[in-house]
Amino acid sequence: MAITQTLTPAMQRRRKAQRRRCALYMVLIAIGLAAPFVAYPVFLMKVLCFALFACAFNLLLGFAGLLSFGHAAFLATGGYVTGTLLANHPGLTPELGILLGTVAAVVLGILFGALAIRRQGIYFAMVTLALAQMVYFFFVQAPFTGGEDGLHGVPRGELFGLINLRDNLNMYYFVFAVFLIGFAIIQRTVHSPFGQVLKAIRENEPRALSLGYNVDAYKLVAFVISAGLAGLAGATKSVVFQLASLTDAHWHMSGEVILMTLLGGVGTLFGPLVGAGLVVGLQTQLAQSPLGNWVSVILGAIFVICVLSFRSGIVGEIGLIVRKNFK
Repeated sequence: MAITQTLTPAMQRRRKAQRRRCALYMVLIAIGLAAPFVAYPVFLMKVLCFALFACAFNLLLGFAGLLSFGHAAFLATGGYVTGTLLANHPGLTPELGILLGTVAAVVLGILFGALAIRRQGIYFAMVTLALAQMVYFFFVQAPFTGGEDGLHGVPRGELFGLINLRDNLNMYYFVFAVFLIGFAIIQRTVHSPFGQVLKAIRENEPRALSLGYNVDAYKLVAFVISAGLAGLAGATKSVVFQLASLTDAHWHMSGEVILMTLLGGVGTLFGPLVGAGLVVGLQTQLAQSPLGNWVSVILGAIFVICVLSFRSGIVGEIGLIVRKNFK
């Protein structure tokens, strides 16, 4: 005798939401696959690298409630380590170089996190900023970074020794695959029991502590995952542009990723992607116009308008409208 399971209204809503989410993922993947035939692949690769960086930062801020002012250190570490290894070891394949750059960012994330999570709020932000500035000055003085000139001539090489990444189309699909892997890690983390605990810590840390959760351990793991994905973005970026520079290590870059996340929608999965596309697109377009010197001012004005008009960010506001009209 077959046993039929009756779905409660809440379960039905969750299933519908899951189906809508899967359909949205499929549409976005299809758009990503077709994008290089419509837009310039190098520009798209830059958007994807910064989108992964912003998504990594959003995991920490949007889901753990930790505001880091030093995430540029992980972006730069991944880029410099990968660039140095690929430039000095011609036999090293790009995927191994990127993997080692990511591991270096993870190690740095463990060191930073172990020190920073001892503080909260603005003190946490200041500690991460101070540590990131130490990393910046290390890269200025280190002999292998090229100082202010940066590290040039990073070879793209051949993926797995077979696929020529000097071809922009091949390189784009590789970067797209890296972004999908990073995004999938974030998506799985957010929707796992671990992610639910992070949200609980964000909403009410004393209550999570009273329930028996090791809050510091959860924060440290979230910090390390975020640092590793930021390093993955930096490592991939150094291969795409065959360059690693101090721009990626400067505190301005940490400010930029905050801008991307808040514009797109903090605490949303797709917000950082939209925010990164908007910021990188505006920077690219304005740099080629007579307003090139006013890029920072225009981005600042857009940020102010966004904060005053829709505090949830672009994707956050769209999500509110959808939930309101399709309950």
